[in-house]
Amino acid sequence: MGAIAILVPGFPRLKEWAYAGIFFNMTGAAATGVFTHSAAWHVVVDLILAALTVASWALRPASRRLESPSFKLSEQVS
Repeated sequence: MGAIAILVPGFPRLKEWAYAGIFFNMTGAAATGVFTHSAAWHVVVDLILAALTVASWALRPASRRLESPSFKLSEQVS
């Protein structure tokens, strides 16, 4: 579902959540592999997939990024 959300055009907030979900899933899988003494290559593959997720998120075009909120001190209510 996360891969579909990332590939479908539009929905920038959904894409942010999909990237986060994939990252947490892969790092959680790697941690589980370490704690259960799984084969080392399982952990390495999970960490590589997590790194690819971070790279995909960081290198996405500006048109696919969420606009960061711009707050000005004059706009805040005291």
